[in-house]
Amino acid sequence: MFDLTRLRLLRELAHRGTMTAVAEALGLTSSAVSQQLATLEREAGAKLLEQVGRRVRLTAQGERLAAHADTIVRQVETAALELREFAAQPAGELQVASFSTFAKQHLLPAVARAQRRFPRLRVRLSELESDDALLAVREGRCDLALSFAYNLVPRAPVAGLSAQPLLEEPVLLALPATWRDRGGAVDLRRLARQDWIVGSRQSDDGLLAERACAAAGFVPRIVHTIDDYDLMLRMVAAGFGIGFVPRLALQGPGADAVIARAVHGAPPTRRIQAWTRDALADSPLVRALLAELRDTIGADAG
Repeated sequence: MFDLTRLRLLRELAHRGTMTAVAEALGLTSSAVSQQLATLEREAGAKLLEQVGRRVRLTAQGERLAAHADTIVRQVETAALELREFAAQPAGELQVASFSTFAKQHLLPAVARAQRRFPRLRVRLSELESDDALLAVREGRCDLALSFAYNLVPRAPVAGLSAQPLLEEPVLLALPATWRDRGGAVDLRRLARQDWIVGSRQSDDGLLAERACAAAGFVPRIVHTIDDYDLMLRMVAAGFGIGFVPRLALQGPGADAVIARAVHGAPPTRRIQAWTRDALADSPLVRALLAELRDTIGADAG
């Protein structure tokens, strides 16, 4: 009989690669992880780990057991949810990670409605950027991640996670109020000599600007790297440069001071998805919140 805690450790070692990384992620010492895995080897009656230099790696038998461990842990999560969530009434705690622009406009109203409708549902929120939110779900620190990816910077599938589309919004060009044109979409080629304000590469915003401008035949002259949309809009209004902004970010206080325009050709968009572990995809808690989210998004679109 295998111990579930030890199977979790083996699964984490398969994903993280080192004892130290497993220990740091789970708040243990490397020695404790090593001892638990040594016990698992005795339980399995097979060599699961081998020393390679100063590190250890999984043997072929270790990899097979780690794959089984992944399945077992997911099934245990599913069983726990089914026991905790009874009757048609969602009950329990749902930990949700989201980036701020979506949380302000859609997530907070959806959570408020869901908790009024289902008094035994409790939602805990964490503000995390997309990559960090997905990692939190992958590691079990959150149940649901609301993340975005640009059509010009697509996100690859994540093993073990399920994604559901929620919204695709246009990404517009923020220009100072002094911008003179006849309205309508802007040809990016006209902006090759402008100063640009972009987000850092950690948020993919920098890559978005570079790829959109490359498609128009030039390299943007990036002068400022700003991740906060409110600050960016203030800088655009003050004449520090121009930049791309998703439509949701234009709901803030600085939006009235800039002009927002679409661009010619294949315009950039931002796709927002809800990610959860495969075992939680059919959870009544997840379904309840996503239903309210879709209602909120639909009401705003209407």
